[in-house]
Amino acid sequence: MRIFRCSIVLTSLLLATRVFAQDVPLFTSDFTPEEFAARRSKIYDAIGRNAFAVIQGAPSPTGYVKFRQTNEFYYLCGIEVPHAYLVLNGASRTASVYLPHRNEGRERGEGKMLSAEDADLVKKLSGIDNVYASDLLAEQLGRFSNGSQDTAYTLFAPAEGLAVSRDLGIRVTADALADQWDLTASRESRFIQLIKSRFPALHIKNLSPTIDKMRLIKSPDEITLIKKATRLSSLALMEAMRSTVPGISEYELDGMAKYIYHRNGAQGDAYYSLIASAENAFYPHYHEGKRVMKDGDFLLMDYAPDYGYYMSDVTRMMPVNGKFNSWQRELYGFYLGCYKAILYNIKAGLTAQQIKKLAAAEMEQLLKRSKFSKPIYENAARSFVQSYVRSSESARGMLGHWVGMATHDVGGYDGGPLVAGMVFTIEPALRVPEEKIYIRLEDMIIVTEKGAEIITDYIPMDIEGIEKLMKEEGILQKYPKDTVK
Repeated sequence: MRIFRCSIVLTSLLLATRVFAQDVPLFTSDFTPEEFAARRSKIYDAIGRNAFAVIQGAPSPTGYVKFRQTNEFYYLCGIEVPHAYLVLNGASRTASVYLPHRNEGRERGEGKMLSAEDADLVKKLSGIDNVYASDLLAEQLGRFSNGSQDTAYTLFAPAEGLAVSRDLGIRVTADALADQWDLTASRESRFIQLIKSRFPALHIKNLSPTIDKMRLIKSPDEITLIKKATRLSSLALMEAMRSTVPGISEYELDGMAKYIYHRNGAQGDAYYSLIASAENAFYPHYHEGKRVMKDGDFLLMDYAPDYGYYMSDVTRMMPVNGKFNSWQRELYGFYLGCYKAILYNIKAGLTAQQIKKLAAAEMEQLLKRSKFSKPIYENAARSFVQSYVRSSESARGMLGHWVGMATHDVGGYDGGPLVAGMVFTIEPALRVPEEKIYIRLEDMIIVTEKGAEIITDYIPMDIEGIEKLMKEEGILQKYPKDTVK
């Protein structure tokens, strides 16, 4: 009997060992520990010796979904564990991570997760100086509050999670506070209040502007990930041109794109798919995806993946039947000429205002040469050009928006020249309100030392190129949807 029991125990131990010995990476290979350390070094420089920074990671996700770390936490250390905290000591210039204790039952069900008990492994993988259990965080903050480091920096801005940009994070909090039956403060606000109430001697300052400024200029490894996300978005848009025919639903293109994204290693969506046919396109962030497309419709598709915490943002338009009709050819052709005037005037060393002035001059000449079949089309074209001319007179306005760890990335614009490492899109829109027509393209631009690289210009945008690609058979035709009810 003893031998039998010992055999059972030994078997259980062997099975547990196999469970924990998974062939799954526990730390990212997209960045080196040295790159994370260089980012933290900039934080030490910014906060000074008399301060420390404390950053709260993402909580456990709600529902059966994969955990995804917040952009800010990941940016500084790369550790993907729920309920983790990062403390950056300005005096010693050391980084400490606080992790939950091991949950062996959860690991047996879900696989290995880094914990406080893996301190040596975490330090080896990440280059972090110290690893402690999260229940020791209060003791560490207490030591700071009683010493010379009486200033604590933390994030005031909403943390960015899956498919979240700063603008959406702010909106979520505003909506909750406007609901008198909710009034939920942001997680950042609650964290700040907890620090203040528990350690009243600490002065709390905002770390968000420092990280925002750092994220504006992308490193070579960051640009590699952005290019991969953009490549997947481009493949999906070109496949949409092949697959789009009258009778398919908008959501089918969403599913097709998701297949391409996930087949190639994306961890989710950069944002919900904006797949809008006919009048749906007039609402720039329409994302219901429920309409069945009809012959004669014009389709807008704006969609990209989250690849390794980095995003893209690309848009193309196409006629659902594969052939531009007269009004589509007329308005899209005019818009495309204006769009290219912006796109191909982008150069490193120029300011957004200088680029806009060059583009505006070309647009005005194009408008003079153009003829329109309806007064409302001419009015729309004229309004579009005049609006761009006015925007070119402002020294503060950007060409589009930054893209990076968020689709609408942080960083701000001070009116200065474009410099290497900046990544952004342009997305001007032409509207004909009387007929609810909306036309918009969007491309990704990376500023380099030598100029500006348009990393999406191989996706057809000319009428002839779009029509040619739409003649090819698409995935949705090879694999039609299930019709059984």
